[in-house]
Amino acid sequence: MKKLLTLLALVGISFTAMADEGMWLLPYIKKMNEKDMKAHGCKLKAEDIYSAKKSSLKDAIVVFGGGCTGEIVSPNGLLFTNHHCGYDAIQKLSSVEHDYLKDGYWAMNNAEELPAEGLEVRFVRHIFDVTADIMGNVPSTASQEEYEKIVDANKQAIIAKLEIKYPGLEIIVPSFFGGNQFFAFAYEVYTDVRLVGTPPSSIGKFGGDTDNWMWPRHTGDFSVFRVYAGKDNRPAEYSKDNVPYKAEKWLDISLNGIEEGDFGMIMGFPGSTERYKTSYEIDYMLEVDNPQRIYIRGERQKILREAMNADQAIRIKYDAKYAQSANYWKNSIGMSRGIEKLNVRADKVAQEMEFQKWANANTLPEEGYIDALNLIAESQTMARTENATLQYIYEAFIQSIEVIQVLISTESYEDYEQFYKDYDADVDRAVAKRMLQIYRENNNLLPTIYQKIDDEFGGDSDKYVDWVYDNSNLTSMEKLNALRDAENGEELFMSDPVLELTASILELYRSLFDSVVVADTKFAEGHRKYIDGLMKMNPKKAWSSDANFTIRLTYGNVLPYSPADGILYNHYTTLDGVIAKEDPTNPVEFTVPERLKELHKNKDYGRYADKNGELPVGFLVNCDITGGNSGSPVMNDCGQLIGLAFDGNWEAMSGDVAFEPELQRTIAVDIRYVLFVIEKYGQAGWLLDELTIK
Repeated sequence: MKKLLTLLALVGISFTAMADEGMWLLPYIKKMNEKDMKAHGCKLKAEDIYSAKKSSLKDAIVVFGGGCTGEIVSPNGLLFTNHHCGYDAIQKLSSVEHDYLKDGYWAMNNAEELPAEGLEVRFVRHIFDVTADIMGNVPSTASQEEYEKIVDANKQAIIAKLEIKYPGLEIIVPSFFGGNQFFAFAYEVYTDVRLVGTPPSSIGKFGGDTDNWMWPRHTGDFSVFRVYAGKDNRPAEYSKDNVPYKAEKWLDISLNGIEEGDFGMIMGFPGSTERYKTSYEIDYMLEVDNPQRIYIRGERQKILREAMNADQAIRIKYDAKYAQSANYWKNSIGMSRGIEKLNVRADKVAQEMEFQKWANANTLPEEGYIDALNLIAESQTMARTENATLQYIYEAFIQSIEVIQVLISTESYEDYEQFYKDYDADVDRAVAKRMLQIYRENNNLLPTIYQKIDDEFGGDSDKYVDWVYDNSNLTSMEKLNALRDAENGEELFMSDPVLELTASILELYRSLFDSVVVADTKFAEGHRKYIDGLMKMNPKKAWSSDANFTIRLTYGNVLPYSPADGILYNHYTTLDGVIAKEDPTNPVEFTVPERLKELHKNKDYGRYADKNGELPVGFLVNCDITGGNSGSPVMNDCGQLIGLAFDGNWEAMSGDVAFEPELQRTIAVDIRYVLFVIEKYGQAGWLLDELTIK
């Protein structure tokens, strides 16, 4: 019998495990996707998911913070997202005395919900296809400069018109398909958002960097917030008089669990993909872009990790910064590995040859399709050194050295206060030393500050950095306050060594832009014509636009996968796996809280156990997601919440460039584990009373 079940499972995999590429635009799912979704097992109508005339699932999905997704799960504005999405807000609320990252936090009533300063939530209120308004008067033979001039003017006119029609809403008009299509989005922005609950990092970040992007996964990656509003239910700045937001739509929750083959769909805000990237761009990515990012971030992360391990206060200050850096660092490693292993470049070359053959046979030279690939190829070679240097300056200096960051990005006194709360000058000094070293070792185009280092410090950049940090008034809030109060404060600021360093770096950074403008213009035109030509070449194909952090739908099925010969990964994990992974030699990543071990020992899972008496933790669904989808709801065939998407799998890290249907998987935390941790571990069962649980 066991052999028969295994055989049937394998037959099912070979028949259904092909994931469907597509981050679909909501206004067109009825036309493009409804039939296929039903074939996958969906029981909803397109209007249940998105409707311009009535409430739909779309209205429960929000932009959380600056780069994640969240979902409203109660009529009182309760919101679920990932732990790593709430990480920055949780860190800002933490201190050595109240370490919510390490210990977690659970409000036991509304009064205990903690205001998360600076955190915003955006609801999509309206979506309009404005392609005709934007592109209607653009000549088909327009140069890129003419195209951009007309399009920019039309966009501004559309935005102005919609701002009058929808006062108080935020209007954006992003482009799709490389500038061949445009949609307008109207957002309502709520700025009073409060932390309701978070598990400790030993649950919410279990596995750390080691397990990041990996399966099997056992991370309880969730956190709970609440949206607050004024008495009129409209956005309002934080006030103790504000009330929980009264939701028009929220997601019901299913405890029925998941089975292999079940329908699953995800709605959220995928950040960025480059599925139309050519072989020329892939060459640059593999040879320059990813190697530089991996090396520079790796060097900085070594310094941060050593300091964080040595001092708890520094760990709290730098935990979120380290996690943000390490996530994209590992992504770049996996991206390069996947592209090379899966032979993505060869597939791109084949597509380009087919396109060029079509363009030569079916289009006129003045239409621009014949020369599209040539323009892209030229753009990748003519400013290669300048682009590489720009990235190095950004990664090594602007992104890594925090006193440079604060000068560039800080706008108010309050911003400075928040910056210095999470800043350590000794850590930044060590980072600055390493960054100045590796920049010189790997670049010929040097900022002028290196001349000062040579002339006044004998070429010793470490001595120079020590001089900067010993003499700057920008390395602490106390020094900055003294500078502000000094009679000659402005004079001292203008002569500050950090200002001199920053000015030197920005001078080179800005000068390089002049060298890349022509290359960027060539690329933009070639990219736009290439995508437009691909769609004209295959008019019957359902094309999906690259992600650009606008709301999208993706769907598929709950499925396992085989990462290599002889290996088959199951489609779910359980708490047994959490216990088995505990590693006393790696307490940062693989610590299991005592209370969680006690609940496991007693099998105290309540209503959240599966049919086998196990507590599910994570599961796989073959949906198409990327960064920005973190926190997105995974919904079943009835649109009920069954999990939160939080990661992709290592074997398909090339997915942002080339979708891999046999390998692509979304990793989600099971909603049953989320509710178990809230009720049983966090003992915050009062929150479940406002959920609609099926």
